[in-house]
Amino acid sequence: MALEKPYLLFLGDAPDQLAAKTATGIADWRPEWCVGQFRLPGCKADIGIRDVTIDEAIALGAKTLVIGVVNSGGFLPDSWTAAICDGLAKGLDVASGLHGRLQDFPEINAAAEKYGRTLHNVRHTEQAFTTGKGHKRPGKRLLTVGTDCSCGKKYTALAIEKAMRARGMKADFRATGQTGVLIAERGAAIDAVIADFISGAVEWLSPDNDPDHWDLIEGQGSLFHASYAGVSLGLMHGAQPDLLVLCHEPTRTHMRGLPHYPIPELEDCIALNLANAKLTNGNCRMLGVSVNTSALSQEEADRYLSETSERLSLPCLDVMRGGADGFLDHLEPS
Repeated sequence: MALEKPYLLFLGDAPDQLAAKTATGIADWRPEWCVGQFRLPGCKADIGIRDVTIDEAIALGAKTLVIGVVNSGGFLPDSWTAAICDGLAKGLDVASGLHGRLQDFPEINAAAEKYGRTLHNVRHTEQAFTTGKGHKRPGKRLLTVGTDCSCGKKYTALAIEKAMRARGMKADFRATGQTGVLIAERGAAIDAVIADFISGAVEWLSPDNDPDHWDLIEGQGSLFHASYAGVSLGLMHGAQPDLLVLCHEPTRTHMRGLPHYPIPELEDCIALNLANAKLTNGNCRMLGVSVNTSALSQEEADRYLSETSERLSLPCLDVMRGGADGFLDHLEPS
């Protein structure tokens, strides 16, 4: 899937920074594709690139307006319709990673047809999937898992891919969410796949490969998150991971969107993820913990990583502050 570039990243009236994670991911990993961000009144997110109007973005060469906001349920608010239609009228295509198809919104669909623009539904694919079979596949696979949703699984997989390629290793990021698909321009949004076919979709996404090739598979949700654990489990079984990396944000006290569910202990997460991963790969092991320390000072982050690594006897890194090389040094069991 390839969109016309460059992009205008649409943040709408995002209620917080985390809601704009699609825009943030694209701006962080593909900054050369972005001309700016477009925010509606009341938007509380800022991804750190220049604010532009639709007219200014077009003058800068923008070709596609990318809806860079995610929300629970993946719906498109009515308050965004006018801005999206304005973009279509002025010559922009529109791409969305939300569950609702853009063509299902009459005003948006009518504007696209009137002005001859293309609507891209990144979360939906024409690929037909089957049920997973669980047969052992050649090649090596690493899956990122989490203590919660939106805690660094995509960034960790991308950072490990970058580090492996820098060492001349064969490695590919395998996107399983709408933001990852926009970054990689390939993949499948697993949470839009029929439940019976989730593991089969991941088997398709990460097929047979060379014995020394690594697939870095983007995890979704958390086995401890009541809203998304079903997706997490199906993805894990299809991935057949040789290695897991547990992703964690240490300042959270409860699951995102579920204040009545506390964040689980790291030891419990490691145990449960390994137990479930071994259904399709009995030799799976935990490589380490990837910690999002963005809310901590450098001193606090260093202390937390050191103490956690000592407690768990695993490498603990913030891949955005220090890179992922520390994981690569432990790919083979000691």
